[in-house]
Amino acid sequence: MALGSQDNKTSSKTGEKERRPEGRRSIHPDIADHMAGEVGEFVEDLNPYLPQELIGGSVPHVPGSETEAVWNAASQACATEKVHFCYTVEGDRVWYLACPSQMLSSNPDSWCPLAAALPGNSEYWDKETVYLYEQEGLASALRWDADTGRMQVFLGASRTILPRIQSMDANFVTINPEIADVIPWRNRMLRSEKLARATARALLFAGMLVSLIAVLVLVFNYLALNMLDRNLAEAKLKSDTAAKNLMVEARNAMHSDIVKNMACIQQILDGLSQVDGTLVRYEVEKNKAAKWEALVPDAFAAQFGRALKQEQDGRVRVQGNNGICK
Repeated sequence: MALGSQDNKTSSKTGEKERRPEGRRSIHPDIADHMAGEVGEFVEDLNPYLPQELIGGSVPHVPGSETEAVWNAASQACATEKVHFCYTVEGDRVWYLACPSQMLSSNPDSWCPLAAALPGNSEYWDKETVYLYEQEGLASALRWDADTGRMQVFLGASRTILPRIQSMDANFVTINPEIADVIPWRNRMLRSEKLARATARALLFAGMLVSLIAVLVLVFNYLALNMLDRNLAEAKLKSDTAAKNLMVEARNAMHSDIVKNMACIQQILDGLSQVDGTLVRYEVEKNKAAKWEALVPDAFAAQFGRALKQEQDGRVRVQGNNGICK
């Protein structure tokens, strides 16, 4: 294809691109930056930069595992786990660009304009188009093989890459980083460290919030107790009454006739033991009068009290009197 026809196709695509209503999309801090308190350190204005070692490819799309799949593929291709990558999803494939992280050591706050040509991004038209970007004598091209459908990335000096690309029978689009949407690099390790900082900061603030709530509850309870109207008159009256009742019961217990009755029982038992008698009943009535009964031989019945009846063993049941107690 002649170069003039290529220029015409390029210009027609550029004109259609300029008629698009949407403006350039910029990047903003995400929730992890806010949680980690690093919004002030977030760089929104990234510089376009073309790494000297750039690879591209695609992997099958498994929903939810795009980042893991791209990182695994890029790590194997770059022979290191420290890689920067970006990707888009189209249909059943995930298309990505990647480079070793050390290639960005001099340009950490940068992005690759060639990423804007990945399917679904702002500079992408179709897979029959070749996308070009040139910077400081270094040129890159992104195209899809018509036979295999694989994405190919060409990178090298401008004087060698551009003639080779322009010899292809295809349409060309030169990426303008001033109007293309910024596609930032991703780095798995940096992301994990940021999430760890965000989690630690969230736990710190959660602990401070819980401590503050506990302090406020304690202060509220203290103020409520001090402001509470304590009506202790009724409780004091009940306590005094209960104490007086206990003192009265103790006094009555101290003045009981238990000792007197125990002595009387002992005297009765001593007397009965001399005549082979047996005490069978001793009762103290409500009027504190004591009544007792015993079994004694018939000859000694009158000595202990009034005879009631004669038992089977020959002894007589007598109702005693307290005269025996001294």
